Amino acid sequence: MKQVLIERYGTPWEVARCAEVPDVGAPAADEVVFDVLAFPINPADMWFCRGSYRLKPPLPATPGAECVGRVTAVGANVRHVKPGDLVINLQRENWAEKRKVKGEDAIPLPAGIDLKQAAMVRINPPTAELMLSDFVDLGGGEWVIQNVANSAVGRLAIVLAHERGLRTVNVVRRAELAAELKPLGADLVLVDGDDLAERVARETGGASIRLGLEAIGGKATGRIADCLASDGTLVHYGSMSGENPDVDRSNFIYRGVRLTGFMLGRFLARRRPEKIREIYAGLAQQVLEGKLSAPVDTVYPIDKIREALAHADKGGRNGKILVSPGGAI
Repeated sequence: MKQVLIERYGTPWEVARCAEVPDVGAPAADEVVFDVLAFPINPADMWFCRGSYRLKPPLPATPGAECVGRVTAVGANVRHVKPGDLVINLQRENWAEKRKVKGEDAIPLPAGIDLKQAAMVRINPPTAELMLSDFVDLGGGEWVIQNVANSAVGRLAIVLAHERGLRTVNVVRRAELAAELKPLGADLVLVDGDDLAERVARETGGASIRLGLEAIGGKATGRIADCLASDGTLVHYGSMSGENPDVDRSNFIYRGVRLTGFMLGRFLARRRPEKIREIYAGLAQQVLEGKLSAPVDTVYPIDKIREALAHADKGGRNGKILVSPGGAI
């Protein structure tokens, strides 16, 4: 079978290759085998190839945080999925034609779900969902502020917040993005800048904003913190700038703002397998109904992984780059 390997860290499209490897074999009693139908190329996958991600396994290694697959065999003790079911995998190393995983890591998806969208269900939708639910108990009509609002997570947060009756302040780098974010349910779209807090207060009528979501780092973190109400919570879940958060200490000392972090695996680990499947079932249903979606630019075959990686690194794309090992999409 085909599998993507990296044998050294470096430029992703130079170090990754499509290799022939032995088949995964039959499942043990507690395992599931599935054909990988599609996987996306995420920023974390690119960092993995470069050796700059938090995980650096022994080489050779296989990237891939996400995929969607169709079950081909299940072990005798597996009850929640069966051959023919669509699944996503909670584990990594998904850039391959086939995977064999523990049964509890195979999360079922509903039949009929769009395979391109299913390939992207594993990370971004629950990230947006749990950041909106696990930190602050917000009521209908309350405001949430976020930067990186044009990202996949940011767009999903807009839709999920709108579904909950929450209002969003969405901070971007280009004013023209308002035309894309408003139809998703964005209430306010503002361009980042040193006077952000003053503009947010003016545009929201001085609303008390208790939750902020932030993924740039550096002084951008501080600007979102300045927008929050006293005792508000700021969730830092990434650093596009590569910088650590830079927040004026007066926000902590005098106003009681809390700065915390989010990593999906850590928050899912707090939950039992049944609850994790419930979370994904709800998100998948919204994908099936067309409420949650992310744009896709191009789909590549697995033997064109180098071309796919080079394309994923380019600006000006109209969505995610996907790879379909068996040509299912």
